[in-house]
Amino acid sequence: MSFPQRRRIGIVGFGHLGQYLVQTILEKQREFELAFVWNRTKSYLTGKVDPSLQLDDLSNFQDRHPDLVVEVAHPSITAEFGKLFVRHCDYMGLKVTMSKHPSCLKLVGELQNKNEQVKEHAVILYQGSVRDLCLKAPNNVNTMAAAAMAGHTLGFDHTQACLISDPSLTDYHVVEVEVQGPIQPNGKKFFIHTVRKNPAPVGAVTGTATYTSFLSSMLVIWLWTHTARNWGLIPVVGRAQIAHCVTLCLIPNQVLY
Repeated sequence: MSFPQRRRIGIVGFGHLGQYLVQTILEKQREFELAFVWNRTKSYLTGKVDPSLQLDDLSNFQDRHPDLVVEVAHPSITAEFGKLFVRHCDYMGLKVTMSKHPSCLKLVGELQNKNEQVKEHAVILYQGSVRDLCLKAPNNVNTMAAAAMAGHTLGFDHTQACLISDPSLTDYHVVEVEVQGPIQPNGKKFFIHTVRKNPAPVGAVTGTATYTSFLSSMLVIWLWTHTARNWGLIPVVGRAQIAHCVTLCLIPNQVLY
């Protein structure tokens, strides 16, 4: 069997996920080639990554000629090096930013404490992976979790979330979605930035338009189940089982648990 030219992959970050990716790339050398591994604490790479593959200065990553850079370290790396990455290789991303009035956020732990300190000006409560936010804001991440599931090649670990507490948002919940694709030979890239404003009074965790959305989703699922059952595609199931299916579809973050 013939394989296309191997893609050179650079890994930024060597935590549990970074180690897994490095190991997988090394095991699939007919398809991939490890271009470099960078970690903020370089000593952590000793004995685990061949010295020839260790990158000392991330700003010199282009010297290793990667086709794709995968950042599994911290969002601050994307903020600092993201623009440089996309000039030289593929660096695909999906980011969802949600802004709500402080009273509309139902949080736990440190995020709750941080939100209670918000008085006059908007404050970024969280920036990072959707997965890490799910347990910290389980009532406010449905949109982000749905985006992570839709962007299945990125998933919960690589879809970026930003949660903002904004006292000025007394009438709406605001969700911004940014999607960027690989850079093209002419230097341009695909980019989408959408903004959704869902009417919501102060103190409401759920925006008013969301109720109709939930109902529409429930009806679509019911119609699909009814049609599939009539066509013999699925066995007859009880109402409780159908309700469970609806719950998983409407509340995607529950899938994590």
